[in-house]
Amino acid sequence: MKKSLLEIWQFRELLGGLVKKDIKLRYKQTLIGIAWAVFSPITLTLIFSSVFSGFTAGKTGAIPRYPLFVYSGLAVWFLFSGSLSSAVSVLVNNSSLVTKVYFPREVFPLSAVFSKLLDFSLALAVLLIMLPFFKVPLSAGLLWIPVIVLVQLAFTAGLALLLSMGNLFFRDVKYIFDSVITIWMFATSVIYPIKSVSPLKNNLLALNPMIPIIDAFRGAVFEGRLSNPIPFMLASGIAFITLFAGLALFHKMEYLFAERI
Repeated sequence: MKKSLLEIWQFRELLGGLVKKDIKLRYKQTLIGIAWAVFSPITLTLIFSSVFSGFTAGKTGAIPRYPLFVYSGLAVWFLFSGSLSSAVSVLVNNSSLVTKVYFPREVFPLSAVFSKLLDFSLALAVLLIMLPFFKVPLSAGLLWIPVIVLVQLAFTAGLALLLSMGNLFFRDVKYIFDSVITIWMFATSVIYPIKSVSPLKNNLLALNPMIPIIDAFRGAVFEGRLSNPIPFMLASGIAFITLFAGLALFHKMEYLFAERI
């Protein structure tokens, strides 16, 4: 584990270069460029608000309007799902580099995760601009956002390492992931509050680490505090265990990558 982390740090410039390359390729030759980072969450917010706002009336707690509830959830969720969607095929897509040049292969899935931080930053900026229009004051609770994002990045990076490695050995992983990530969104408090479901379903959904992470983000933005700290602490533990497990297993199996490509 220590060796793996040291190697990643030694190749941090390569990691940064891959992040910049991914961002440039993503928005190259697009009409609205980086504005696509906020186009999707805004569009889905409008759609979900027109469909579900009546069903969730009065159930969003301290969040005064359903559009704010949805947009804040989508901003966090797109960082998670977008990172994993890019990471799952990243080793296969860079097979020529994986087989010919030595460097820690962990930089590929990690770059897929870190490159999505720009999109999230823009989505967060739009959310902060929206707050005054809905008469939500800015508070010191926003200082919790870097901590919450760090926990989410740890969880996402661990999964990205495992998924990219799994897809290298079994190409079915990508197709399974595409189905699972859609189901996962509806099993997370992205477009509806968890308290709107039955107690049994609530207990099952509580096993999902993304729920405390999204709830903590909403608490920091709308309530000025870290709401439900115990579930968030448990999610933090799961996040870093996932990260360390991903790093350890990825490093252990790395010597087989060239053969499987």
